Amino acid sequence: MRLALIVFAAALCLPVAAGAQQIAITIDDAPVHGPVPEGETYVGVAARMIAALSEAGDAPATIFINGGSIEQNPDAAAALDLWRAAGQALGNHTWTHQNPNAIGAEAYEAEILHNEPLLALLMGERDWRWFRYPFLAEGDDPALRDRIRSFLDERGYRVASVTMSFDDWAWTQPYVRCRAQGDDAAIARMERAYMEAADAAFDHSRAMARALYGEDIPYVLLLHTGAFHARMLPHVLAHYRGKGAEFVSLEAAQSHPFYEADMRVTPSDEPLYLETALAARGQTAPPKPWDIAWLETVCR
Repeated sequence: MRLALIVFAAALCLPVAAGAQQIAITIDDAPVHGPVPEGETYVGVAARMIAALSEAGDAPATIFINGGSIEQNPDAAAALDLWRAAGQALGNHTWTHQNPNAIGAEAYEAEILHNEPLLALLMGERDWRWFRYPFLAEGDDPALRDRIRSFLDERGYRVASVTMSFDDWAWTQPYVRCRAQGDDAAIARMERAYMEAADAAFDHSRAMARALYGEDIPYVLLLHTGAFHARMLPHVLAHYRGKGAEFVSLEAAQSHPFYEADMRVTPSDEPLYLETALAARGQTAPPKPWDIAWLETVCR
């Protein structure tokens, strides 16, 4: 155990390689995550995020949708149409963003099925059978987790993993509050913290992979839709490209052996995240090098 910790610590100190680092961009909760500031629209958010991907060398992305939004907001369907027209891939994120621990297997499976006609309509002949667990919650009970995985396998899905994230969802509500108050100084602080977290997450994931394999793997980046995310996406993508990132499709990234359990989508005890893979080898993953707790108090 002590040797494993020493090896991991050494990996953290390794310099970042200069070559291109492959990252698959995934964006959850379309048409939008949480509320938007007054004057913003779901369509506007989608348009700005699509433009940012285009400016980043036509970066491919997989957009995970909650179709239930179209029942509450007429702007939602138009935003999803924009994503479709942009040629980006769409995937299933359940109809109303549910946690299997809260609703059980039968209701959860119904949530997945409810989303399918909309995905089929939007995507036509294109492949839409990617699934992203809301909250990344697969079910605390092994029987629940295995049943859902078996259901997804029967439906022909692959699971979208996450190997790079900086909890970007946590900026959604504070941005709405600060916009309402006109607090430009607070928003500027949020922007700085967001970029610092994005930078730290890039190096954090690479360090964990290098501790596991001695080299990088293709990473799957988790982002969210939203007004603040649309504001920051051009900067995040430019920053990652400056650090040597190359944006690839989700399928290309998950062709790496690390993702085999999610690509098979069968009940498995294999580690599904970098942190759990390290734990399985007796190595302790470092704590997240970014903080989101302070966002709870911003513009209160």
